[in-house]
This record gives sequence, structure tokens and C-alpha cells, in this order.
Amino acid sequence: MPRRRLGASGLSVSALGLGCMSFSGAYGPSDDEAAIKVIHAALERGVTFFDSSDMYGWGHNETLLGRALGKRRSEIVLATKFGQTRREGGANGVDGRPAYVKEACEASLKRLGTEVIDLYYQHRVDPIVPIEETVGAMAELVREGKVRALGLSEARPETIRRAHKVHEIAAVQLEFSLLYRVEAEEALRTTRELGISFVAYSPLGRSLLTGKLA
Repeated sequence: MPRRRLGASGLSVSALGLGCMSFSGAYGPSDDEAAIKVIHAALERGVTFFDSSDMYGWGHNETLLGRALGKRRSEIVLATKFGQTRREGGANGVDGRPAYVKEACEASLKRLGTEVIDLYYQHRVDPIVPIEETVGAMAELVREGKVRALGLSEARPETIRRAHKVHEIAAVQLEFSLLYRVEAEEALRTTRELGISFVAYSPLGRSLLTGKLA
């Protein structure tokens, strides 16, 4: 499996990563044991980059991934995210407050069964809290040894630049495929300029480009 560097973080990952969102019911019913078999199969094929979030199944996904990795945790680069919240009534919200950043990190560490998160993303940018405050709190987690590198998901170029001035951003994650390119290409130019890795999610257009759908 070819490998890539995540920005200037020093982290090295497989060129293909395994996004775990579908293991927690995002696209319909899911089975934990089947998901664990997929994770183990990915490990055996050289995948070392695994991506989760605290909002995938509202904690279920991180717990599942931690269980599946077990003693093989040290073999991989573990990415997870914070920032999406569940409001009363079921709607999703966002929270980038420094206090919430730290609270979310502690909860993720516990669910994942690990002492450190390799790559910690802000899942969605909070339009109310300045990105400098959010990334400042994330940087404190790095200094405390709870996080190794920082990332942003679905962030626009100007936000990426502002964040990168506060603390080195190792990776930016955006949807990118033959179906979804224009907005991502603008961010891609910015990440190349700043030496930040670009992590594409849904590269097969959420299964529309797999050739499996009639």
C-alpha cells in the first residue's frame, strides 16, 4: 500500500483510508460484527488510516472502532472529529467553544480506548465561535499530549488560513469526487500552498460511481 505524509505532522498513513461512518447506521442498518470484520480485513491489506467521529452513531462508532483495533491500535493512525452536536428535537448543531473542544476530546479518548488521538478534526466550523478560539483550544490538547495533529473538515480557504496561523493544520477533509469538485478544488489549491494534506471523503460519490447501482 502506498503511503502519504499528513502535512508537516510527521504522521505517515496509507494512501487509502477507511472511513467508518457507514458502520453506525448512516446509510441504513449496520451490524457490529460485520463492521469489525471489515476493519480487520482493511488492516490485513495495509490500511493504516482510520477515520471516525463522535457524531457517527453519537459515540457508537468510536466505541466500535476502539473495540475492533484492540491491541493493534499502535499500528494505525487514528482520526476522529468533534463539533457536531445533537439538539433537542434531533436536529444537528455545531459547537466550537474551547470548553466543548476539551470535553469532546476527553469523551472520544475514553470511547476509543486510547491515550492519544493521532489526528483530531473540527467536524464543522462553528459560525459563531472564531476559528482562532477553537483551534487555540485544539492546540492546547496537542501540548497536553492528548492529540498529535490537527485537522479541519468542510472548511473554506480563508478559514483554513486563519486556523493555520494559530497552529499547524496537518489535514483538511472535504468531499471530492467526479460528482463534487468545484468547491473542493478551491480548498485543494489552498492546502497545496500551505503544505497541508487534503483528505478526500466520499471519492466514489456515496456509491454512485461504484458501478454497482442500476
